[in-house]
Amino acid sequence: MRRLLLPLLCGLFGGPPVLACQLALVLAVDVSGSVDSREYDIQMQGLAAALREGVIIDALIEQEAQVTLIQWTGSSRQRQTIPWTAIRTAEDVVRLADQVGKNRRVWRNYSTAIGEALVAAEDALRAAPQCTRKVIDVSGDGISNEGIHPRERHPALAEMDVTVNGLAIETDEEDLTGWFYENLIRGEGAFVMTANGFADYPHQIRRKLQREITRPLSHHQICDHAAFACDHKYRKIKVFPTNRAK
Repeated sequence: MRRLLLPLLCGLFGGPPVLACQLALVLAVDVSGSVDSREYDIQMQGLAAALREGVIIDALIEQEAQVTLIQWTGSSRQRQTIPWTAIRTAEDVVRLADQVGKNRRVWRNYSTAIGEALVAAEDALRAAPQCTRKVIDVSGDGISNEGIHPRERHPALAEMDVTVNGLAIETDEEDLTGWFYENLIRGEGAFVMTANGFADYPHQIRRKLQREITRPLSHHQICDHAAFACDHKYRKIKVFPTNRAK
């Protein structure tokens, strides 16, 4: 129904045709020195399991999504380890999940350059098939301590109409969630979720993917898809885990 409704709206209001691909999603995974081998495995297996969830499979297929994965750490050490993958069937998603689960780590023992990770994601998006919505999904366990500051990339990301969401893996008292909120995320409806340590990561990455992939059909989404001149307020949201201590 959604696929039929949006082209009709474009026709009625003179907008451009709706693109076949509704979502280009960059999964940016932290492989910095603070992430040990066990924690890396938790991230990749948790992400793979999340991709196999039925609601996520259905949403990726419905939006004819394109998905890629980037491993990131210090300056000049970011790599697109899974190329853009077109999602048309459940088998496509399962194959992608299998690739994620088997994705070998590229680097160890380097710093945390989140701004550089955004640059790598921007480059990947420029080379991606044309999609209506572009999202960078950044997960990490520390603040940026090397390279350009993430906020310095916000103007370029705004020019490309890219949304950046974050999953803060809290491992100490530095309030990484707050830092991500203030310095990393951008775009209409951008949000941060919190994982209380790596053990909580699989549950929270599943919630995060559900939130950023399964967008409800609303006035804002119609405007996004049909390229109308919309007047809606820029919003950023913190989303805490259900078991977060008060």
